Amino acid sequence: MSYDPNSKIIKGRERLIEYRKAFQKKQALKGEIPQGEGKLNRDGNPTTPPGQRLVDSWPVLDLGVTPELDKSTWNLTVSGLVKNVKTFNWEEFSKLPQTNDISDFHCVTTWSRLNNHWQGVKFSDIADHCGVLPSAKYIYIKAWDGYSTNLPLEEAMKYDVLLVHQWEDKPLTKEHGGPVRMITPQLYAWKGAKWIGEIIFREHDELGFWEKRGYSNTAEPWLNDRHC
Repeated sequence: MSYDPNSKIIKGRERLIEYRKAFQKKQALKGEIPQGEGKLNRDGNPTTPPGQRLVDSWPVLDLGVTPELDKSTWNLTVSGLVKNVKTFNWEEFSKLPQTNDISDFHCVTTWSRLNNHWQGVKFSDIADHCGVLPSAKYIYIKAWDGYSTNLPLEEAMKYDVLLVHQWEDKPLTKEHGGPVRMITPQLYAWKGAKWIGEIIFREHDELGFWEKRGYSNTAEPWLNDRHC
C-alpha cells in the first residue's frame, strides 16, 4: 500500500488506532500516517519510529540483577482471572504451540534493531490454554529479577507478542532474559519482561516498575510516547 510521506502526521493515540484498523482492512488511509521514517511495515507503521536510531547489535539493559536461571529452574505462573491457574516448567512450556516470527525491537533509550528472528510461544496461546475470564482487561507481569510491567489485555493479545526462548536461531542468552522473555514489537520494549516469571490477569490496571517512575503507560513508539 503506497502513502504520501508529506502527508499529515498522526499524533493522537485514538487516531493511530483508527489508522491501524483501516490499514488492516486495506481501507483508504486519508492521507495520514504515523510518525517515523521508512517504508510501512506489516502493521502500517514506518520502519523506524521517531527519535530512534538503527543498530546491528542488541544492547543489554536491565535493573542490574541477573537471576541464576536455566531450563531446569525456570518456571512461569499464569494466575488471576483465568479458569485454570497454571505453573509451567520448561518441559510443559516447550510443549505449547511454537511460533517463529520476524519482528523489530524498539528500546525507549532511542535504539531499534530490525528483523529479529524469534521462536517462542504466542501470549495469546498461553491465554487460550489457561482460559482467560471475560472480566480480565489487563495483565500485570512479574519477572525473576524483581522487574514488573503492565499491559492492556488487548495489546498483549496481538499476534506478534511472544514469550521467546530463541533469538537468531540460538537459545536466548541469560543477559537477554533467557531462558524465556516476553517481546512487544508494537510497543517500546520495556513492556516486555526479561526472565518472565508470572502473568496475572486482572480487571484493573496496576503500574509496573518503570511506569511508576514516569514512563508512559501506553508506550507507543510511533507517537514518541516515552514519558508521562
